[in-house]
Amino acid sequence: MNETPALYDYWPYQNRPKIRWPNDAKLAFWVAPNIEFYELNPPLNPHRKAWPQPSPALPGYTIRDYGNRVGHARQMNLLEKYGIRGSISLSTALCDHHPEIIELCKERNWEFFSHGIYNTRYTYGLSEDQEREMILDSIATIERHTGIKPAGYLAPALSHSEVTLDLFAEAGGSYTCDLFHDDQPTPVRTRSGAKFISVPYSLEMNDTIAYAVNKVEPRRYGQMIKDNFDRLYEEGDTSGTVMCIPTHNYQVSCPHRMKAYEEALEYITGHSDVWVTTGREIADYFIDHYYDAVTADIVAKQEI
Repeated sequence: MNETPALYDYWPYQNRPKIRWPNDAKLAFWVAPNIEFYELNPPLNPHRKAWPQPSPALPGYTIRDYGNRVGHARQMNLLEKYGIRGSISLSTALCDHHPEIIELCKERNWEFFSHGIYNTRYTYGLSEDQEREMILDSIATIERHTGIKPAGYLAPALSHSEVTLDLFAEAGGSYTCDLFHDDQPTPVRTRSGAKFISVPYSLEMNDTIAYAVNKVEPRRYGQMIKDNFDRLYEEGDTSGTVMCIPTHNYQVSCPHRMKAYEEALEYITGHSDVWVTTGREIADYFIDHYYDAVTADIVAKQEI
């Protein structure tokens, strides 16, 4: 059994090559709305149940439907107010079920990256060929509906196999959101040898983790976002950091949670030296400007 993932090496946070983002920004800030489609009665997966209730699981299904019917427009308007382009973690079945949402995002030049096809169909138990087919299908769907091939990947419901990132890299992807090990982009080792990285995507700032798992109040979540930003902004003086807020339109977009979220966005975007951007732009900039130097530094530190 592997004791550590083979995807990356240990690389101490201190004394790394210095990163500076465009316009000498200290922090790259992005928001990743997970726009998902859940099936009311999905195929059974022996490794994980989609719903805690027997079918029809109306409580879980309908609140998620609320996210697409109501919450999406509410969050989209808020992000637009503060000049934030969303980086959508997309269940690609949404392209067929709710194409109007895709059109609204395209009009605003939001990024689309793959979150699988349905968030009720998992990687667990798939053969390599089956998982490859799912990844290629999701990529092709996004490209067909948006005209742009996605660069990023977040496994559906965070379900992975040993070869998930290998398969996405081989399909032409350049970054993953499935690793939570750093506050800066880092190279990821895949079997193709292509340049492939992890862009920080925070579970701690994820609204579902905050509200559904850790049971925090909206005002506390808003303060957590500000505190997280303050620390990363301060550390960005030494070398550029990345902050992500992953959201779900059936969580953060509920009416009683929007005020605290808006106050946090206003606070962050009110600072100078912040690059308000997308996941893809972070990945492209890092690969173009820092990937080689960072890879060499990691190798050198392994040899010490």
